[in-house]
Amino acid sequence: MEDRAWPGRHDGFSSLCYGDKAFAHFHSDNELDIRLTKSIIHREGLVHPTDSKVHPNRSRNSQWIEVRFVKAADLERVVHLVKLAIEQI
Repeated sequence: MEDRAWPGRHDGFSSLCYGDKAFAHFHSDNELDIRLTKSIIHREGLVHPTDSKVHPNRSRNSQWIEVRFVKAADLERVVHLVKLAIEQI
């Protein structure tokens, strides 16, 4: 896994990649946008934040989900979701 600058952007945006596939990117210091399957999103009970500033109109069918974290237990969940995302590549 590596953190890769996004081509053509000069604002510090970068993606988390495994191989040549991007599977996540940060929106802020405490929000990660992760690409999972719709079935994993449903199984994990993930819901798109209703107050999303970056993707306020994201489709309910999207394979991307915004995940926020503020405490240690949240980070454990994010690590779990990142591992699931890598398994889908």
